[in-house]
Amino acid sequence: MITQVRIYTINRGMMDSWIKVFTENIVPNSRKYGINIMGAWVNRRQNEFIWMRSFESEEKLRIYETSPERTALGDRPGSHIAKIEVRDVEPAYEPAAAPA
Repeated sequence: MITQVRIYTINRGMMDSWIKVFTENIVPNSRKYGINIMGAWVNRRQNEFIWMRSFESEEKLRIYETSPERTALGDRPGSHIAKIEVRDVEPAYEPAAAPA
């Protein structure tokens, strides 16, 4: 399993538009192709959108990235983003399940 933390610097004034593209297009299309979006957060002061995703393999990711749904978005996602940082991560701590 590959897990990524993705930090996007969003162009000024475009955060709400980006969140709409993300929630209405990227999230459901990712899910359809087996890409699990684990969460997303906004740091408005820095125009940052931070999210995590996981997927089984680079092949699964390639299938999503070349899918008709992702291709149909064209440059809509990219037009919102000034900078992208991606970090592959692995678990260092996992909280225990809450007692019953």
